[in-house]
Amino acid sequence: MNRTEFIIATAVILFVAFVLGWFASWLVNRFTRVTKAEIGELDKMAQALHEAEETRDQAITYLQQREAEITNQLSQTEAELRAAMDGLREARQEAEELRGYIERKEG
Repeated sequence: MNRTEFIIATAVILFVAFVLGWFASWLVNRFTRVTKAEIGELDKMAQALHEAEETRDQAITYLQQREAEITNQLSQTEAELRAAMDGLREARQEAEELRGYIERKEG
C-alpha cells in the first residue's frame, strides 16, 4: 500500500466514522426529543403540584389555628375545673363544720 492509498483509506475510514457518529447523534436526539404535548403535560403537572402545595399550606395554617383555639379552650376549662374544685372543697369544709355544729348542739 503506497502513501496515496493509505491517505485515501484513512480518509474513507474517518468519513465512515463521522457518518456513523452523526447517525448515532441523530438517533439519540430523535428518541430523547421532548414534544410539545409532553411539555404541556409537564406544565399541567407543575401547576397541579403548585396547587397541592398551596392547599397543604392552607391546611397547615388551619390546623395551627385550630390547635391554638383548642389549647386556649383547654386552658379555660382547666381554670374552670380548678375553680369548681376549690368551690367544692370549700362547700365540703362548710358542710363538715355545720355537721360538727349540729352534733355539738344535739349532743
